Amino acid sequence: MNKLAPSFILVFVFIFSGTTYAQDWKYDFDEAKALAKEKNQNIVLLFTGSDWCPPCIKLERKIFSDPEFNKFADQNFVWVKADFPKRKKNRLPEIQQKKNMELAQRYNRKMVFPVILMIDKQGEVLGATGYRKMSAKRYIELLTTFDSFGH
Repeated sequence: MNKLAPSFILVFVFIFSGTTYAQDWKYDFDEAKALAKEKNQNIVLLFTGSDWCPPCIKLERKIFSDPEFNKFADQNFVWVKADFPKRKKNRLPEIQQKKNMELAQRYNRKMVFPVILMIDKQGEVLGATGYRKMSAKRYIELLTTFDSFGH
């Protein structure tokens, strides 16, 4: 019995630790567009420099890690991440780098980071923002204003 107790506790904690929400990031824009049409949702496209851009890192830590924000995001949008890391250890596969550059050519030619674009199912930009020093709740309100233009 004693040998089973630690395993049982670990499984119990894992199963009952509460629901964790997180954006279901897509890395292929065509896949995201198809999913957005299927779910009748808009796309949120994030251009980030995840390992070198201080505002990008703040956005991830202060907004995208907030449970309320994650629940809202998961239920309302299809999420696409175009990451441009600089550190060798974080280098993306070449095919993903190419996809991200193609997205940048279309939506972020000036390579500004971070940029968050609200895009409709047809690929048209409805609104744009970046990191803003505000609560996750206010960020939800901001994204909702962009989303309302598309409906």
